[in-house]
Amino acid sequence: MSWETVIGLEIHAQLATRSKIFSGSATAYGAAPNAQANLVDLGYPGVLPVLNGEVVRMAVKLGLAIGARIARHSVFARKNYFYPDLPKGYQISQYELPIVAQGVLDIVLDDGTTKRIGVTRAHLEEDAGKSLHEGLPGLTGLDLNRAGTPLIEIVSEPDMRSAKEAVAYMKKVHTLVRYLEICDGNMQEGSFRCDANVSVRKKGAEKFGTRAEIKNLNSFRYIEKAINYEVERQIDLIESGGKVIQETRLYDPAKGETRSLRAKEEANDYRYFPDPDLLPVALDDAFIEGVRKTMPELPDQKAARFVSEYALSAYDAGVLTTSREMAAFYEDVARRIGNDPKLAANWIAGELSGWLNKDNLEITASRVSSGRLAGLLARIKDATISGKIAKEVLEAMWSSGRDADAIIEEKGLKQITDTSAIERAIEDVMAKNPGQLAEYRSGKDKLFGFFVGQVMKATQGKANPAQLNELLKKKLS
Repeated sequence: MSWETVIGLEIHAQLATRSKIFSGSATAYGAAPNAQANLVDLGYPGVLPVLNGEVVRMAVKLGLAIGARIARHSVFARKNYFYPDLPKGYQISQYELPIVAQGVLDIVLDDGTTKRIGVTRAHLEEDAGKSLHEGLPGLTGLDLNRAGTPLIEIVSEPDMRSAKEAVAYMKKVHTLVRYLEICDGNMQEGSFRCDANVSVRKKGAEKFGTRAEIKNLNSFRYIEKAINYEVERQIDLIESGGKVIQETRLYDPAKGETRSLRAKEEANDYRYFPDPDLLPVALDDAFIEGVRKTMPELPDQKAARFVSEYALSAYDAGVLTTSREMAAFYEDVARRIGNDPKLAANWIAGELSGWLNKDNLEITASRVSSGRLAGLLARIKDATISGKIAKEVLEAMWSSGRDADAIIEEKGLKQITDTSAIERAIEDVMAKNPGQLAEYRSGKDKLFGFFVGQVMKATQGKANPAQLNELLKKKLS
C-alpha cells in the first residue's frame, strides 16, 4: 500500500445532567416534541443564560481522567450560523479558551500493542434541536427539546491510521465517559456520536492531505464502514487525476457510502465572538481537587488490578472492565466462588456474554444474576456437573430464571462419579464395539476419543470426564 490514512475524531458526548446547560429545562429523552424547550432555549429577547455548574464538574472529571490541562480560565463564545433547528441563530460553545486541553488516551491494537492518541481539547457547548421528516410528507418538523442540552466535544489529534484504530479509540472514550458517569453512552438516542475527519497521503509524506469530515456517526460499525469507504473514495479520486475537496459528508448506511453535504466551513465562516451574556469560567485549585476526590477507579487502573489481583490475562481483564457494571458483576461472582477467578472470568466473558449479546442486553439486565451464576459455577467446582452440562443448565437458567440447583435436580443432571457405574458403561461400550477395540489396541490411538464419546453418550453426558479418562485408559490397555 502506497497510501497512508490519517484520521481524527470529534466525539460529542451528551452530559448526564437533569437540566440543560444554560436553563432549567429537563433533558430526559423521549418527551413529546417541544415539551422541554423554554424561553432561554429558544433565545427569546430579554432572557439570559445561566451556566449549570454540574457541567463544569463533569468536564473537569474528564480532563483529570485523560491527564489533560484544566483551564483555570475558560470562555464561552457564540458560534453564528443558520440552521432551521438552531433557534437562536447561534450556538453557545467554547473556541479559543476551552476548559480541557492536551490530554492522552491509550488504545490497544489488534496485535496487543498499545498506541497513544492525543486529545487536543474538550470543550463545553449546547446542542441544537432536531429536524423531523418522518410522517410529514413534503414538510420538515422541528423538535427543540434537544436545544440547549449540554455536550462535551472531545477532539482528538489526527493520530489514527486506520478505521480499526478509530473504532478502538471511540470505544475507549465511550467506556471512559460511562465509568465517570458523565454520559450514558446511548448511541441509539444520540447521546454519544462522532464526526470523523479523514484524509490520505502518500506514505512517507509529512504534509496532511485534504480532509473530508463525515458527520453524525452513531454506531461503531458505521464508523468503521464510513471511514473505509471514504479512504477508498479519496484514493480512487486522486489516482484518477482528481482532487479531494474539503467538505462535510454524510454516511448512508443503506448504500454503504458517503455523500457530499456541504463545502467545509472555516472558523471565520462561523463568526465566533465571546458571549456577552456569560462570564468567563474561573476555577481554583480547591475546586479541581474537590472533583479529583470524586474520581472512580478508571478502566485502565481496574484492568491492571484485575491482572495483578486475579491473575487474569490482559485480554480477559480488558473484556471484564468494559463497563463498571460488568466489572462489579465479575468481582461479585469471583468473591462468591472463592479461589477460582479464572473460572468466573471464562464464564462471564464467554457463555454469559453470548446470551447477553443474543438478546441485546447490558449486564445490568442479565437474566442470570451474579449470585445465580456463582451458584452454577460452584456445581462445576464440586464436580456435581461437568462444564458441558453447565452450559445446558445456564440455558435453562436464562429462560426460566431459576437456580442452578433446582434445574440440576429436576433434570437429573448430576455427574456420575461412582467408579463402578462408569466402569460398567465402559465395559458395555467395549463389548458393543469389538472392531474399534481391536484397532485401538493395534495402535490407532486416535480411537480413544471415539470411546470417550460413546461412554458419554451411554451416560447421557453425566460421567465425570476426569474419572472417565482415567478408567478408560486402564480398561483399553
